[in-house]
Amino acid sequence: MSDCGCDAVTDCLKPLEEALTLLLSHAKAVGETETVSLAEANGRVLAESVVSQINMPPWDNSAMDGYAVNTADVPAVGTKLVVSQRIPAGAAPIPLAAGTAARIFTGAPVPPNANAVVIQEVCEQAGESVIISEVVAPGANIRLAGEDTQIGQEVLQTGTRLGAQHIGLAASVGVGELKVYRRLKVALFSSGDELINPGQPLGPGQIYNSNEYTMQALLQALGCELVSLGIVEDTFDATCAALTSAAAQADLVMTSGGVSVGEEDHLKPAVEKLGSLDMWKIAIRPGKPLAFGHIQGTPFIGTPGNPVSLFVTFLLFARPFILKSQGVNEAMVVPTPLLAKADFDWPKAEKRREFARAQLNLDDQGQAQISLFSSRSSGVLNSLTWANGLAILPEQQTLARGEMVQFLPFSELLK
Repeated sequence: MSDCGCDAVTDCLKPLEEALTLLLSHAKAVGETETVSLAEANGRVLAESVVSQINMPPWDNSAMDGYAVNTADVPAVGTKLVVSQRIPAGAAPIPLAAGTAARIFTGAPVPPNANAVVIQEVCEQAGESVIISEVVAPGANIRLAGEDTQIGQEVLQTGTRLGAQHIGLAASVGVGELKVYRRLKVALFSSGDELINPGQPLGPGQIYNSNEYTMQALLQALGCELVSLGIVEDTFDATCAALTSAAAQADLVMTSGGVSVGEEDHLKPAVEKLGSLDMWKIAIRPGKPLAFGHIQGTPFIGTPGNPVSLFVTFLLFARPFILKSQGVNEAMVVPTPLLAKADFDWPKAEKRREFARAQLNLDDQGQAQISLFSSRSSGVLNSLTWANGLAILPEQQTLARGEMVQFLPFSELLK
């Protein structure tokens, strides 16, 4: 046992929940706001709640194509009524004359004196009249004014990350502009003398810098403004200079690689010199060496250099941190896992919680099942294109085929 009470294998790794709580406690929403049109609002975070100034629908309207009637005029099947008016959507009807019906279409205002709509499928035209083959109750097939939204009702809350449904709702109550938080500015760079950008020929010992482009895409999907410092030389001085420059330009500094304990891994000592390192190792696989701290007051997240580890730690930790920093309500920054049966055995209990690349599919009986990628290596980037999510395999547990497993779909994590 070590002095911190952990054994040599776990090496005082921080549990996932504790690590995430620590990160989120340091995530502060940007204070500045701007007003944007609905066309520019997708993906932005609402900084001021939206209150409806109208009822929706604004008036009683027909839910179906048919005939508007007063139910007192339809006492029995086979009642015949003169059609006194025709009401398409967008028309302004006149009061319904007693003993008549009005031809009406979906969405059209129900005329005064009418209290029901009879669907056209149970009606038969007879010259200037209609024969009604069904007795209906008052209120049938009518959408009442204010049924969806009422004047003064809060329809969108501050902290909502806006999607098509939110923008459509704002438009439906007549709001043309929304106050949103400004975009989070993130500065990023990669560490490694072996790295070279795609499009150039590889030299001896070189690899392409996939991490830079993976992280850029992940940040762009979250609506961040990017400041890219490219590839930084593997020296302590160069790392310090890059961190200082990044912290001065952005709300958050992110890096890939250089957070382990090798002689050429300079990020950890550089962050400690320039500010503080609040977290370093987490009890998960892949992605143990995740660094979090501050550089001259600017938050810093250092992801591992292995591409799968970068991807997984970004989704589990950086994404919630960024969402909260953008102003999203904290309760909405971590997705709820799905449950499905395992199409595999997990016979060895591991010390760290595993986030395995996995596919969620339907078996022959139409039930959801989870299959794992064939390799656990954190360097196999094509495993992420094969997978459609991450299976959560708890620490200190075994699993047998058919048992229920938690699953985080990429469809929830990559937006």
